[in-house]
Amino acid sequence: MTFKCMCRSWWRWGDCFLSATSLFFLSSFLLLASISTLYTYFALPHYQHKPLSSLGCHQDNEGSWSIGVFYGDSPFTLKPIESKNVWNDETSAWPIANPVITCATVSDAGFPSNFVADPFLFIQWDTLYMFYETKNSITLQGDIGVAKSINKGATWDHLGIAIDVEWHLSSPYVFEFENQIYMMPESTQHGELHLYRALEFPLQWTLDRVIMKKPLKDSFVFNYNAMYWLFGSDIKTGQLEIWYSSSPLGPWTPHEQNTVYNVSKILGAQGGGRPFMYNGNMYRIAQDSGGTYGRRLHTLKVEILTKDEYKEIEVPLRIEEPEKGRNAWNGARYGHLDLQQLSPNEWIGVMDGDRIVLGEYLQRYILGSAVFAVVAVLVILIGILLGAVKCIIPLSWCDQGSRKRSDALLTWDQSHLLPVKLRWYCTRLNRICSSLRVWMKLHSRVGRVLLTSTVIICVALMCTGVAYIYGGNGADEPHLLKGQYSQFTLLAMTYEARLWNLKMYVKHYSRCSSVKEIVVVWNKGEPPRQEDFDSAVPVRIRVENQNSLNNRFKVDPLIKTRAVLELDDDIMMACNDIERGFRAWRNHPDRIIGFYPRLIQGSPLQYRNEKFARTNKGYNMILTGAAFVDSRTAFERYWSEEAKPGRELVDKYFNCEDVLLNYLYANASSSRTVEYVQPGWVIDMSKFSGVAISQNAKVHYQIRSNCLSKFSELYGSLGEQKWKFPSRTDG
Repeated sequence: MTFKCMCRSWWRWGDCFLSATSLFFLSSFLLLASISTLYTYFALPHYQHKPLSSLGCHQDNEGSWSIGVFYGDSPFTLKPIESKNVWNDETSAWPIANPVITCATVSDAGFPSNFVADPFLFIQWDTLYMFYETKNSITLQGDIGVAKSINKGATWDHLGIAIDVEWHLSSPYVFEFENQIYMMPESTQHGELHLYRALEFPLQWTLDRVIMKKPLKDSFVFNYNAMYWLFGSDIKTGQLEIWYSSSPLGPWTPHEQNTVYNVSKILGAQGGGRPFMYNGNMYRIAQDSGGTYGRRLHTLKVEILTKDEYKEIEVPLRIEEPEKGRNAWNGARYGHLDLQQLSPNEWIGVMDGDRIVLGEYLQRYILGSAVFAVVAVLVILIGILLGAVKCIIPLSWCDQGSRKRSDALLTWDQSHLLPVKLRWYCTRLNRICSSLRVWMKLHSRVGRVLLTSTVIICVALMCTGVAYIYGGNGADEPHLLKGQYSQFTLLAMTYEARLWNLKMYVKHYSRCSSVKEIVVVWNKGEPPRQEDFDSAVPVRIRVENQNSLNNRFKVDPLIKTRAVLELDDDIMMACNDIERGFRAWRNHPDRIIGFYPRLIQGSPLQYRNEKFARTNKGYNMILTGAAFVDSRTAFERYWSEEAKPGRELVDKYFNCEDVLLNYLYANASSSRTVEYVQPGWVIDMSKFSGVAISQNAKVHYQIRSNCLSKFSELYGSLGEQKWKFPSRTDG
């Protein structure tokens, strides 16, 4: 007699379940877990699971805010710090790039932080102080942190926590009045607007007074037309309100038009930083929170500000919009800007930015959990089709309350019908299970197609769920080194027959976080136009007079970065791997650091592929078709008088320029000169284009073997060196 799930006793169902059904579910779990592990290993970037700091930088549902610095000759010509080309040799940041203060800046100083936001500047002589909200990783509330810069904002040292109270603080507006320094942070959680006074600037403060017994957001005090004006937004409505006084310490009188800005917060009612004066006019910075908190900023010119009238109009802010999406540190939103004038023609601005929107972490978790729930349903469906699952809900689970009751307790209210209804639903659900198995016969064509499709969908959804929960925010983030970010130039050498490759190449790599510029060395044919490319960074076409592979390493004074990634236009890899390689190069800028290793050894020397190097568990050469080099060292060395015979051989063979550079590096140093970074995946597009110079592998390898022989005579051997391969998590 066949087993049926109509059994009424728990132990009979349990015995049956612990056989075929339990084995099916256990096998399904192990199979899906194995697939998820492989997917995580090969498809998800490993470094995204490591926080920027061991103390803090945890995923936070409020976001991952950080702070960048901008410069301009006016408030309306601001450009990020990387445009100023400020270098820092200590951190191999050539140039320094935004953001300049992150959660790691605070956490590495011993104060665990998940993010930093709402920056305000205070200037004392030649020293800049920046006050900002830092969300404590332990208490999960905002504290007020402070950092100092003695080089006009290029580098910052976190000094400590200025104010830490029992409630959340943010937006620390700092000003000076009658030789005293005051801070007015937002404390809406406490329901009041407080004013603190510095006892020992910048770290010791005391509560001076309560400015207003009302919770206001993003408040500031501004001196205009011989009056002090207090601006703030109502915490409930987000509408702008104004008060005025003869002193920044109060008392305050409400404006006659309050609320003066009673439109949607999307249109800029909420403040986005302190106002500023320019050419005799007052400008207010406001947030645009359409779609998410702090999405963008508006600049509003104040035309009338009196005790009984207020009028403003919007003017363009003219800050460059990030074009790299969430690969940019402020790609998703920027909601606060503080401006200060350093000199008559020099302005500095500090802005917070985020690459993700508010609530994304929770949203990813919910979506991932929902996908896993769908996978569980599909696994049950597969079990039904295979006959391993005979029922969905055992009826013994529905028997509660159905036992015989005493007549004295028998009352016909609705609650007594619940077990009966539940049992009826269980029965109907199990009948559907039986009907599906009968209707979708496994041995039929329809049954096999349905089973195969369900398995494929189940695997795909499992990987999707893993990506939602464990795959990070989807951004190809840059790597922090010694508290700073930097940028590099991407250089590709090509000609007109490979233009289709180049367009795809530019579109992909221009979105990588640390790419500052793409230089295309155009060796032959009609050069493309700038508008031919879909690029998030400037693209410069450098047209050469001679079709020579030596042009790859030509000295180029227009390149503004020390780091240059020499990357062939037919190589496609993930931005994550590019960023890992860049960080490895910043650790060792005197090396050639790349993604294609080779081992040169034996007598006579022969050029062999990567498989030979891996078989012999080592390498001593990195091909510069995908490698980072120091533009100063590499290019000058390549075009030195010593390298002239080698360059002539490169022109003769139209090959081997990368081999020559390896010999020149090895000949110039007794220490290690190459380093390999293992990429997650690489696609060689030359196999699809038909225009690669190395299509005939046998001829290509023979030419390179000849080069090895010639270069060894000129510059010595590489055979004495050999470096072991790193693990997958290098970089």
